[in-house]
This record gives sequence, C-alpha cells and structure tokens, in this order.
Amino acid sequence: MDKKKSFIFGTAVSDYNFIGRELETRRLIANFQEGINTILISPRRIGKTSLVKRVKQLLEQQQDVIVVYMDMFACKTEYEFYNALTAAVLKQTASHAEKWMEYAKEFLVRLTPKITFSPEANTDFSLSLGITPKSHTPDEVLNLAEEIARKRGKRIVVCIDEFQQLGELPDSLTVQKRLRSAWQHQQLTSYCLFGSKQHLMSTIFQRRNMPFYQFGDMIFLGKIATDEWVDYIVQHFNDRNRIISSDLARRLCATVDNYSSYVQQLAWLLFTRLNEGDTATDEQFELAVNDLLDANEALFMQQVEPLSAYQMNFLRAIAADHHQGFGEKEIREGFELGSPSNITRLKSSLIGKDLIEPRQRGTLYITDPVFLMWMKRRMM
Repeated sequence: MDKKKSFIFGTAVSDYNFIGRELETRRLIANFQEGINTILISPRRIGKTSLVKRVKQLLEQQQDVIVVYMDMFACKTEYEFYNALTAAVLKQTASHAEKWMEYAKEFLVRLTPKITFSPEANTDFSLSLGITPKSHTPDEVLNLAEEIARKRGKRIVVCIDEFQQLGELPDSLTVQKRLRSAWQHQQLTSYCLFGSKQHLMSTIFQRRNMPFYQFGDMIFLGKIATDEWVDYIVQHFNDRNRIISSDLARRLCATVDNYSSYVQQLAWLLFTRLNEGDTATDEQFELAVNDLLDANEALFMQQVEPLSAYQMNFLRAIAADHHQGFGEKEIREGFELGSPSNITRLKSSLIGKDLIEPRQRGTLYITDPVFLMWMKRRMM
C-alpha cells in the first residue's frame, strides 16, 4: 500500500513532498560542509524549515558533518534558550542516550538531567537539564558544540529555527553580544539561523550597529517558481488517479501567491473534493478556496481581535490596494486613519505584528496572501 501523502502543510516536508530548491540546497550543503555561517530570511510559509531539514537529511549520509536542529520559538528567557540549545546539541550529536549522558558529564559538569520517555515504543525522549545562572556560565553552554566537535573530530552545524525570538528576550542586545562573541571564534562549529518574522530577522542581521551584522552568508529565500509547482501538483493528483489541468494548477498557485504551505494546503483541499478518476473543476476549486479561508479563519480572527479600530482601518486601506500615500487627505479621511502622526504609529505597530511589510519605494503590503484574501472577502 502506498503510504505517501499527496500534499503536506503546517509542518516540514521531505522526499516525495519536497519540491525544487536545487540551487539553495547546493548552497546550504556547501556552507555546512565548509563551516560558513548562514542566515535565511524570507516571509513565513515559504519553506525555510523544510529546506534546512532536507539538507540535514542529506548530510546525515556523510560521516564528517553533524547537523543539529532546534526550534527557539518557546524560549522566552536567555537560560530557556541555553537549556534548549544544550539539549538539542547533546541529543543530536550522540548516537544513543548513554552516549549523550557521557557527553553531559564530560563537557558540562553540575548537570541534573531528567529524561522523560514516551510510553509508545520507538519514540523520542525529552530532556530537561536544569541549567541556571548559578550552575553554568553562558560561555560553557555556547561552546559546548565546539568542544564536542573537537572531541569527535567532526564538523557541527547548529541550525536554530525561529531565531527572531532572540530579539524578544529580556536584555536582548546583551544576549546577542554574548552569542556573537562566543560563536565567531569557533573553528569546527558553524550556525544556520532563520526565522518566520522577516522584519525582526532583518533588524538582527542587517543593521550595522547590531552584534550579528555580517555574521555569515545571507540568503533571501524566494518563492518556488509557478512552473515547478504546476508540474508537482499535476503529478501528485495523477499519482492518486485524479486529474487537474495545468491551467487550474497555475490558477491555484496565483491564488495563494506561490506561498509553499498554502499551495500545499489548497491543493489538498481541492484533492479531497475529488473521487478517483475525477477531473477538478472551477466550481470545486472555488469551494476549496472557501475551505482554505474557513480553515484559517480562527487564526486570522485571533490576529485581528486585539487590533484597534485605527489598525483595522489601516489594514482595510492596504487590502483596498492603497500601498502608499496614507497621509493624503482622501485616503486618511476615507479610511478614518486619524492624524498624520497616527499613521506613523500604525505603520510601526502593524509591521511589528508581522501583519504588513514594507517593500520597494516605501510601499506597504499585507504579509500573508490568504489573510489578504480573507480581509477582502470577509472584513471589507
């Protein structure tokens, strides 16, 4: 029985569901092998995590590079980050639990680790280390991967997802200085840093006065080309005895602006409306688009509920295809945006919430294409 899933969204994809990215994959592999730090910047839902995990999977076949992956999203303090980083490095550089316990005792004394195993067979375990300011200095933690790399005679690449959380930590600038100071001198350990909030990532890595300025090779990850998506969608429908025309697959991509996660989700929602042997119709496609909006409505409502009336009006102005000139009387009064000084505050707050993004020549756009469609259809 074929257990391959036709389309995957909301999580990293691999193998059968991984599409394109040949150039980016080669570049990342080269960076990881040569010890070059890498920063990935792009809008959310483009596929950064899938790309990094794909490269990790490919390099696992080699013997001289170990790729460690961790997610920083849940880290709200400096030492929560240190605990998560240490657990990821210990678990992923050792072949089994006994080995990482050996590493823990050798490289980090004064640990009181707690292991929690899942009751299900062949599943992972969680690791709690109890690292505190009293037990370990930041340098002890930040140099752990380098010490293990030297011990094992291998190169280690530490990949940190949702790295923009670093900018949200208390006393963030001091923490950034500590990390940069420790990591920039390491010879056998390099870092791949990426996250889903583009403006925060840009602040950390592109401002000259920030510690991580020019830390490594910066890659701006673009959207996958429509032609690649069309081939992928048509083939995946065909593999399960369904038919979608190239024109409709192209329209599907355009509807969600080629955002990888949304392409996969909309393709799946359309796929589920077909029986074996069916050909997708325009009517079924429109129903699938409504399904997509319904599926994301709770998330979008959660995003807009805390917004002020002025902030909602500003989003409505952008959704109505106004991308600049918000201080002009016609736009400002037509959408009830308040005073010119209020508009500056609105821009800053909505960019900070990752709801809008600045583009060329000072224009502003709604960040998420499906959120934009939802605004136009249900909030205008």
